[in-house]
Amino acid sequence: MKKYIFILLAAATLGLTSCSPFQVRSDYADTAKFTSYKTYKIRIDDLKLNDIDKDRVLNELSKQLQTKGLHSGENPDLIVNVKANHKKVTDINNTSPYGMYGWGGPFGWGVGMSRTWTSNYNEGAIIVDLVDAKSNKLVWQGIGSGISVDSPKAKQRQIPAIMADIMKNYPPQRK
Repeated sequence: MKKYIFILLAAATLGLTSCSPFQVRSDYADTAKFTSYKTYKIRIDDLKLNDIDKDRVLNELSKQLQTKGLHSGENPDLIVNVKANHKKVTDINNTSPYGMYGWGGPFGWGVGMSRTWTSNYNEGAIIVDLVDAKSNKLVWQGIGSGISVDSPKAKQRQIPAIMADIMKNYPPQRK
C-alpha cells in the first residue's frame, strides 16, 4: 500500500513541477562548437529595464551561465546580449449560460444571459543572445515570455524561474 502511495505522490509531483507558466524556445547554429566556449561577457546595451529588474536578470543569468561551466572574462569566447520587452495583452472572456426557460420549454420563448468581460495586462519577455566573439555571429538564442510585468511580487519570483527555463536549453542537445 505504501508503495502505491509513494508512486502516486511521485507522479503528482512530477506533473506539477513539469508545467511551466512560461513560453520558452531556443535556436542555435549547427556549426557552433559549444564545447569550446569557456568564457563570457554580458552586454546590456538593449536591456531597457528598471535597475531592480535589471539586477535580477543579470544576477540570475550569470548564475545560470556559471552552472553551465562558463566564467566571466575580459577576453571572452561569447558575448552575451540580453534584451527585454513587453506587450499589452487583452483577454476577452465570454460566458453563455442557458438562462431561464419561458413559455414552451427549452426551445420556446425565454430569457437568457450572456456575460463578456475583458482584462488588460502587460506580459514581458527576455531574449538571451550568445554571440561568438571571434566571428561576431549569433550561435545561440533563447527567448522566454510570460512574465507578469505589472506585479512586482510576481516579477521577483518569475525572473529567476524564466532565466532558468531559458538556459535549460543551453548547450543545445544535437540530434
